[in-house]
Amino acid sequence: MSAWNPQEVERVATAIVDCSVKIHQTLGPGLLESVYVRILVHELRKRGLDVKTEVPVHVHWDGEDLGVGYRVDLLVNDCVVVEAKSVEANSKLHSKQALTYICPLGLPLAFVLNFGQRLMKEGIERVANDYYRSVEL
Repeated sequence: MSAWNPQEVERVATAIVDCSVKIHQTLGPGLLESVYVRILVHELRKRGLDVKTEVPVHVHWDGEDLGVGYRVDLLVNDCVVVEAKSVEANSKLHSKQALTYICPLGLPLAFVLNFGQRLMKEGIERVANDYYRSVEL
């Protein structure tokens, strides 16, 4: 189990939000999710952050590895997951999906970024894992 430095998590979170807003202000809504993701990766890396894309997450059951169950869009500095969307409306399903990603990984935080919103601030959802300290990896 990893112990996350809260200041580092917040530094990463701030960079993700700042970059997302910058991208949305420049491009606006309406592009494909993949375009926003590629640009977000570029911007975060310019800030010196480690960004992994399409990170496979294995499902474990009954002591067995059942293989890759899903992939997270972005993992930033091994502590924050980013799930990107480009849809007209936010859905509660998206935040539940993000929580499903971070709980088994024992990560403290995820963001659902919906670039399809008219204003980016309406498309940013922060999803915290209050139980990450108790998850065994």
